[in-house]
Amino acid sequence: MAVLLFLAACVTTAGRGGQTSVSPADLAWLDRLTFGVDSRMLSNFQAGGRDAYLAAQLTPPGEALPPEVAAAISRLTTAGRSLTDTYAFVQAEEARIAALPNDEAKSESRNALRRAGHDAATEAKSRLLMRALYGQDSLNQQLVWFWLNHFSVFEGKARIGFWLADYEAHAIRAHALGHFRDLVLATAQHPAMLEYLDNAQNAQGHINENYARELLELHTLGVNGGYTQSDVEALAHVLTGFGLRGAQQPKGNPRLGKLPRTDGVFLFNPGRHDYGPKRLFSQPLRSRGYDELIEAVDRIVKQPACAEFIVRKLAVYFVGDDPPPALVARGVATFRRTDGDIREVLRTLLTAPEFPALLGHKYKDPMHFVTSAYRLAYDGRAVTDTKPLQEALRTLDQGLFGRQTPDGYPLTSGAYTSSGQLAKRIEVARAIGAGALAAVPVAISMVAGKSPGTGPGSDRSIASTASAANGGFAQLSNRLYFQVIEPRLTAQTRHTLGEARSAQEWNALLLASPEFNYY
Repeated sequence: MAVLLFLAACVTTAGRGGQTSVSPADLAWLDRLTFGVDSRMLSNFQAGGRDAYLAAQLTPPGEALPPEVAAAISRLTTAGRSLTDTYAFVQAEEARIAALPNDEAKSESRNALRRAGHDAATEAKSRLLMRALYGQDSLNQQLVWFWLNHFSVFEGKARIGFWLADYEAHAIRAHALGHFRDLVLATAQHPAMLEYLDNAQNAQGHINENYARELLELHTLGVNGGYTQSDVEALAHVLTGFGLRGAQQPKGNPRLGKLPRTDGVFLFNPGRHDYGPKRLFSQPLRSRGYDELIEAVDRIVKQPACAEFIVRKLAVYFVGDDPPPALVARGVATFRRTDGDIREVLRTLLTAPEFPALLGHKYKDPMHFVTSAYRLAYDGRAVTDTKPLQEALRTLDQGLFGRQTPDGYPLTSGAYTSSGQLAKRIEVARAIGAGALAAVPVAISMVAGKSPGTGPGSDRSIASTASAANGGFAQLSNRLYFQVIEPRLTAQTRHTLGEARSAQEWNALLLASPEFNYY
């Protein structure tokens, strides 16, 4: 109960104090731009300061992953298989299953195929988490997570688990710092989105409006974005024929210019497209088959509501739950001036004069909490088995690719500060603090410093060593803690930590503290 009350204090307080070679204000700034500070990141920041660090984050040279992490990613089954090969494998399996002579054999084979899809999804999550934990382009890693949540797909539907690794890499990551228009077009033509929101079934004479509605409401304009039901219907007709390649390639009519268009797995089938007249936002669209989508998306992203909706959502995520209207307005102006350049919008938001005053007041969502806890606990040591992290995120109700509805997980603090959420966070904090979620063998000589459980003000050296074999755990009272977290602790938090009865309890209390949970 005492731990629950301690964590509940996070909802209203976040303390600072002490001094370090990097100021508490700089540490708070760095924490907001990353998935949690590690020693390498801190060193990079110290070398150049805020301006240089932000410039490098907005134009990252690459992920700069540790060799063992890069090697672990390369060993994943999905890493060596293209989406086209994966799709061919799934199609062949489905054809083989359909030809089996009895229902029992079909059922067993279908279950095996479902398990293979689940395994592929697990690998996609593992790659995403390893990059989030170790990529030094941390701002870009956050954007990948942001856009995956914005253009959300659910792994449990249809065959989507097989497509997730490619969706993350090519539809999202490749455009995370680019132009918003390109993100919309890339997701619109990816099999993960085409299957999730049913546009693969959208055809002339059999109109399915699911994706068209969500494209306007959730992906571009917002629920109050000024579009009408007529616009949804028109966009649904624009999207007819956009689906997946089948066993036989459709034939077009060269004389009419109605040709199929395919890119690996994606297929625009002119035989399923409605070539009739269409009007979007009260203006006619030229009947051009595939190119109608290009014209429609260009028109959508130029709507004033699109800039307002996207910039405000970015501001809620990176700046605060209720971002200042003037800051959002400047971001909107940048979006419209640059044709939706995400990099420049972020530069505007993160260099705004209002931004520093809002640091330290946003409660970490589960993704930030789990990744920052692991960064503190392992500080660069390779975590290549991410299944414990995946389970922690599911426990905290933010499982990767686990949102069944297309709206994505909430971005505001209130979604994660209920008593039920706090109790779950305590559960995860205790598990991490006790090594129950250890994803690497732990053999850590404790860094000399204040010993947990000896009361505030103690400077007794910590000399114990933990190992995974005896239920070991990472001691969070390490060098990174003294550099990044300890200077910001309030007297109340220091007192609470000093009352810990064991190192494991000290770890859990630190992870439950206001200073760790607010950023």
